[in-house]
Amino acid sequence: MTILSPHLDDAVFSCGCLIAAGRNPNVLTVFAGLPSPHVELPEWDRAAGFGSAREAVLSRRHEDARALAQLGGHPLWLDLLDSQYRHRYTIEAVAERIRACQVLEESRTVIAPMGLFHSDHILTHAASLSLCRPALAMAGGHDGDDTGVEPRQWLFYEDAIYRRLPGLVQSQLATWRHAGLIATPVYFATAPFLPRKMEAVKAYVSQLPLFSASQIADIGTPERYWSLAFAGRSQT
Repeated sequence: MTILSPHLDDAVFSCGCLIAAGRNPNVLTVFAGLPSPHVELPEWDRAAGFGSAREAVLSRRHEDARALAQLGGHPLWLDLLDSQYRHRYTIEAVAERIRACQVLEESRTVIAPMGLFHSDHILTHAASLSLCRPALAMAGGHDGDDTGVEPRQWLFYEDAIYRRLPGLVQSQLATWRHAGLIATPVYFATAPFLPRKMEAVKAYVSQLPLFSASQIADIGTPERYWSLAFAGRSQT
């Protein structure tokens, strides 16, 4: 299993229980690149107490690795830059970088963000959706389903902190439906792993002081996942 994380915390915040329940899952953080020492320090990093953008990313990599070690996950980092460092990528460029990762090829299940809010989340979702369409086609009996190759399963998680904002989940479900995709909730028996997840969340010492009480509370609520299928596919 591979979980795609836009930033160096999203996978644990959104999927920490599932990571703890899995067998050495991979967590591939898309926007984990190290900024140049000359990049201007953004306000978020400054508020977290860092003196440079590079220091901030190095520290967050350490925090993420520590959290994942507690949950049994394996961290992997792409070198794409967080949008706060004023770098922009196309959907195609992000999709290609994700596609090139060997762990993706080896994983039978890939779990990506719904992309409810924040440009990096939205971009990771869009890239993931472009990558998963062949698997959806195979599973749904569309072009290419006679290859004899088991299609990779793609699931999408509700982005913690953002899923609590009014209407965002419903809007994404409607967007999928408009694109010809039907979303079905997927349930995992991961509730017993919540204490372990919340202990791992404490590793993000530079991030947590910047979150509100309601945002932190959302991290501790049940994780939610969705599968997609082309509209018209038989559900029997």
